[in-house]
Amino acid sequence: MSVQEQSSEEPGGASTEEPAPAGAHPRSLAEDLRARDDSSLSALLRARPDLITPVPTDLTQLATRAGTRASVIRALERLDRFALQSAEALAVAPEPAPYGTLLDLLAGDARDPAVVEALPRAVAVLREQALVWGSDDRLRLVRTARELLAPSPQHPSPTGLGPTVAEATAGMSPGRIQELLTAAGLATTHDAVSAVRSLTGLFTDRARMAALLDTAPPDSLEVLSRLVWGPPYGQVTADPASRLRWLLDRGLLLPTAPGTVVLPREVALHLRAGRAHRTTEPFPPPVELASVHRPQVVDSTAAGQAYTALATVEELLKDWDEGGPSALRAGGLSVRDLKRTAVALDVPEPVAAFWVELAYAAGLLAPDGEADERYAATPAYDEWLELPAAERWTRLATAWLTATRTSGVVGGRDTKERTLAALGPGLDRSAAPEVRHRVLSLLAALPEGGSASADSLVARLHWERALRGAASSDDLRSRIARWTVTEAEYLGITGRGALSAHGRVLMGAPPGAPAPEPSTGPERTSGPGAKLPVHHRHHHHPVPPLEPRSPAEVAAAAGRAAQLLAPLLPEPLDHVLLQADLTAVAPGPLRRPLADVLDVLADVESKGGATVYRFTPGSVRRALDAGRSASDLQAFLTAHSRTPVPQPLAYLIDDVARRHGHLRIGAASAYVRCDDDAVLNEIIADKRSQGLRLRRLAPTVLAAQADPATLLEGLRAMGFAPAAESAEGDVLITRAHAHRTPPRTAPEPVPDGPPSPDTTLLGAAIRAIRAGDLASTAPRKPSAASSSSAVPERNGALPRTTSAETLATMQAAVLTGGTLWIGYVNAEGSASQRVIAPVRVEGGFVTAYDHTADEVRTYPLHRVTGVAELADEQA
Repeated sequence: MSVQEQSSEEPGGASTEEPAPAGAHPRSLAEDLRARDDSSLSALLRARPDLITPVPTDLTQLATRAGTRASVIRALERLDRFALQSAEALAVAPEPAPYGTLLDLLAGDARDPAVVEALPRAVAVLREQALVWGSDDRLRLVRTARELLAPSPQHPSPTGLGPTVAEATAGMSPGRIQELLTAAGLATTHDAVSAVRSLTGLFTDRARMAALLDTAPPDSLEVLSRLVWGPPYGQVTADPASRLRWLLDRGLLLPTAPGTVVLPREVALHLRAGRAHRTTEPFPPPVELASVHRPQVVDSTAAGQAYTALATVEELLKDWDEGGPSALRAGGLSVRDLKRTAVALDVPEPVAAFWVELAYAAGLLAPDGEADERYAATPAYDEWLELPAAERWTRLATAWLTATRTSGVVGGRDTKERTLAALGPGLDRSAAPEVRHRVLSLLAALPEGGSASADSLVARLHWERALRGAASSDDLRSRIARWTVTEAEYLGITGRGALSAHGRVLMGAPPGAPAPEPSTGPERTSGPGAKLPVHHRHHHHPVPPLEPRSPAEVAAAAGRAAQLLAPLLPEPLDHVLLQADLTAVAPGPLRRPLADVLDVLADVESKGGATVYRFTPGSVRRALDAGRSASDLQAFLTAHSRTPVPQPLAYLIDDVARRHGHLRIGAASAYVRCDDDAVLNEIIADKRSQGLRLRRLAPTVLAAQADPATLLEGLRAMGFAPAAESAEGDVLITRAHAHRTPPRTAPEPVPDGPPSPDTTLLGAAIRAIRAGDLASTAPRKPSAASSSSAVPERNGALPRTTSAETLATMQAAVLTGGTLWIGYVNAEGSASQRVIAPVRVEGGFVTAYDHTADEVRTYPLHRVTGVAELADEQA
């Protein structure tokens, strides 16, 4: 690597090279970037947004940042499998490598036509992301990427290749190298360098190498076959067997350490027929079509699931209306509380965790912040309840799409072996939004009504992010993908495994048409089990990063999705069907006032397409305790029933109402009073009242040592219908107290690195980088400072001139319209270089058009470190 290349890729290094002449090969990554147009730089910054956080001062700094280890690792993690295989092949190729050499390593001697077709795209991806630079006849992998991907004993290459002959013989004695030449049938040389070159030439010559191997014993060839695809290292004893000795004598195996040998890279490539990888994957695996349903069936099924999702979230928060379970000291729900919630919702515990986390992500529940912290609904929940059903659904679905909290990991262990609890810390997985979006995009690319197998979706994701997901089918991205398929069905984004019309629109795709599919494979016919591409492979493009959508765009997509979903949701009903067996049947969803009253007046007996409510003495008493009278209940049921109020139900209400309040309980510690002393005698005589420790104060009054609430519940358990009363003797109306948290914001997603920049930011960043690059590379006229000052000017250093020289040069530039290069230190002490065209100098300030910022600015002269005129051809 040349000095110039090192300077541009070394983190923190400053480039000292002059711009390359037009048409010359770039000498560094910085020069390569300097030759790119704005659209190419824009594509680089979109693919690697970490490079503009903060915005680099010039292209040299951009190149330096693009070569840092953290940034290169992140870029490699986002490559698809074939682009990564291409980078791995470049890491084992000579540097610089012609395009033909790279093609040979990937396509092999057989010249795989799929590889020939796909390689230009892969090289374009690597170039776009500044992982590869140089022309096609001099391709160079960024040094950090080569270090990460090249083979070494500590970090074997994914290709399974070992070191080259030159690398493996670096510490070998010259005499031993000459012995290898003689044993291989080559003429000896006068020095080790030419000897290594001669041996390398033999191993890379297919004809001579084949002739040499034809003379090898079969046992020796069997040893080579075990090492050829890696790992290339093996163990030998101090006295190797004859089959190993034959290979060692001819350099087909080379010692790397005592007792260790390695298969040289050139030998392995010959045995592999020139291929760097055992299997190349130039195109993504096609998504398998599992089944096809009519779009109307998919949409109606998804709408039914969407309604169930709304009902489940409402049921959850209604159950926590008076204050939900306590928060653990470390945060989150206890295992016992999650089990209780699962029983209340009649779902398995993992599904209960999903609904709890969804409500939390949507900002509908949160901890209340009290000393004895409990979970409860937020004020936003009450606002959410007032929205139309379709809009309530879009709030939930949008929150799920963007949430990084992942309920699927609940019950697992964190890095400190602590159990992960629902609503607790440690549930954020920054890859979740990207994986969800990608899975739904792949479903959107199928024909309408088509569902895909989870395995084929996971295989596709592995290809698209090879470094992150290639190790195991149970890695995090795979699990998130499988959870996405399930959770999208719970929410009603999909129906029967296929993406619904409202789900498609919610993602920003037009309804009724497959979303653009960036990755393709060979075309096949449709049908169950078929593998369906969307575009021909000639139009294959890399998987794009998620395009950021503004809040207005997200809201507009949610509004369109709600419009599509609304007609499919069942219309709320204002009536029930009362039956003689003390039940009421709701043939569909009920309007909120009717549902709220029925929840108090009756108990839910069963759910489904129709909800069955049962009236019991306890449920009627609950309504009376809430302040309803018997006549109110009779009138309510008459108004909302399509059938007459059955006589048994009317009798039940009248009977409970007649006895309700006959006994009065107040605070003494507690007392019972009743106008009928026979009832009090009955209570005292009942053995079940002994725990209440009652005693008679008067013929119509009993005193108790229990508190009023305990006394109330105790007498109700004995079959009485007491009513609580106030200190003034009035009946207390007991309504459920809706506990709410203070206003809370929904949890913010944890981003997976810097967000993708929008078009405005990209344009401004590129202008600033180019202007800064102009300031750092433009030729300068010799200044007086270079001859009269002790501080010389250097490329990359700020100009230094005296205050008088700075002022005089500025005033001259105003008169001549010249352009100047200045050094400037802002109020925070940050130094920068700028190219300006001064317009006015007065009052200790210079007003100038700043080419760096692309605008007119005013600078204090005392913050200008120095000034230099640009050369005539640049001015």
